[in-house]
Amino acid sequence: MSPPNALSEALDRFLEIGVFESGLAEKTLSAYGADLGHYIDFLRRKSIASPGEVRREDILDHLIELRKEGLSTRSAARHLSAIRCFHKFLVDEHITDANPAAGFDPPHLLRALPRDVSPSNVERLLDAPDVSTPQGVRDAAILELFYSSGLRISELAGLPLRDAALQESSVRVRGKGSKVRIVPLGERAIHRIQAWLGVRETEFKVKDSTLFLSLRGRRMSRTSVWSVVKHYARLANIPHNVTPHMLRHSFATHLLDNGADLRAVQEMLGHADIATTQIYTHVSVERLSRAHKKFHPRS
Repeated sequence: MSPPNALSEALDRFLEIGVFESGLAEKTLSAYGADLGHYIDFLRRKSIASPGEVRREDILDHLIELRKEGLSTRSAARHLSAIRCFHKFLVDEHITDANPAAGFDPPHLLRALPRDVSPSNVERLLDAPDVSTPQGVRDAAILELFYSSGLRISELAGLPLRDAALQESSVRVRGKGSKVRIVPLGERAIHRIQAWLGVRETEFKVKDSTLFLSLRGRRMSRTSVWSVVKHYARLANIPHNVTPHMLRHSFATHLLDNGADLRAVQEMLGHADIATTQIYTHVSVERLSRAHKKFHPRS
């Protein structure tokens, strides 16, 4: 049994308060006690012994570990509820000044880890469109822009032509909450978009100001853009289901795999909270761990 520390002593006090003052049901309190026991054991393994040392990133690490262990979304949500109550208690009792659990979005943070498309499969996907046709030129630009910028499907489908600043190698994106961000573009994406602009005016009856148009010249729907990705994933014989959101995951994961700064990736993805972007670091670390175990002679 692990020796007591400031966190475990605070847990004992939390449970006592829960019995006598907070009015928590006995069943709920028992479940919270078990969940928080696991949480404190996790923190102890990270050499965290004091409530004031806990950061938001530590809570997220714990939630991701639970999901990787196969815990259901419902059970993980209960764990998070217990953690939030515990840290609120620590602030209310003046044990700590800050609550690192405040502001977590349970549905978003508790879902399964994102899945990405391998670099080799991305290459096959991007090479799949027939660029000898106007539609193929458009579709090649769509796929390159997804992977080059990590845009959400709604952002790409609604991107105004005027916001594609190719001379500045970037796009201006209006994301969630109408927040605007500038996302850099790679040379291949710029080349594909320039090729698309060359046929956009001549081969399509332009009826909208968005960058990408349907065959009728109007703004493409999210469903239409989704269909483009699905069609070429099948054409490229990629063995698993590929979605626009997976290309967004791939954009972030491949950047981090190659040493990109987490804050920079956060900015490009348009995440309000760094904890959301942090999920991708676990995908990258997990891949490195698998590679080490497979190839290192003493692993």
